[in-house]
Amino acid sequence: MSLTPQLVLLEEDQRQILDVAERLVRDANAKAVYLVDKNGQLVAEAGELKGIDTTSLASLVAGNIAASGGLAKLIGEEEFPTHFHQGERDNVHITLVAQRIILAVIFDDRSSLGLVRLRVKKAGNKLSELFDAIFKRAESELGDNVESPFAEISEEDIDNLFSD
Repeated sequence: MSLTPQLVLLEEDQRQILDVAERLVRDANAKAVYLVDKNGQLVAEAGELKGIDTTSLASLVAGNIAASGGLAKLIGEEEFPTHFHQGERDNVHITLVAQRIILAVIFDDRSSLGLVRLRVKKAGNKLSELFDAIFKRAESELGDNVESPFAEISEEDIDNLFSD
């Protein structure tokens, strides 16, 4: 059984990721940029959006990706990697990078969907490179011989645990 390595960021990784996020805020004229892993953990944020509960935002963005992934599978797609939500004042552009990281850009009428999509494509490529390197490092540190801590637990053990 293969384990998904934990996302462990070194200080240099965090700085490079934050640099890309801050540049995206400027280049896309966005209000804020959030990077969230698929588990709903906030990885990085940039921009100025006051009063946002980032824990809730991260969880909801991850849930949005998970729900749309289920919908995609129902109709025969692998997933929907890009989402756009338009509001009266603010808009949210969400895209998946490196198969595990969600990039959410919040913007208003000072920008446009076209500009955001263009800038997200460039930033997404850079972020994919960074996260691919981080994941490769984590996988090599994990090693090929590591088994799940649950590998030795049988169905009988589980039944015995929950039986009266």
